[in-house]
Amino acid sequence: MSKPVTIRVDDRLHALLKERAEAEGTTVTALISRAAHDAVRDPRLEGAAEVFRDFLDTHGDAFDAAFPDDTPARMDAAGRAA
Repeated sequence: MSKPVTIRVDDRLHALLKERAEAEGTTVTALISRAAHDAVRDPRLEGAAEVFRDFLDTHGDAFDAAFPDDTPARMDAAGRAA
């Protein structure tokens, strides 16, 4: 279930939000909802994707050798071993 939240923005910000939403093929509501999610996201997750990519760059071959059934090439679209 979702709850409505009302915010007030000036005309300029509203125009920018509409422009951005149209460019992304989404709605102003969806943009603001995403921003709200980002505002409360656990700060420990910041940079996690970069850390993971660095790990794979450094240790990807060893990981693939240790877990051959879990390598990306052996995974189906849902991320399960094929």
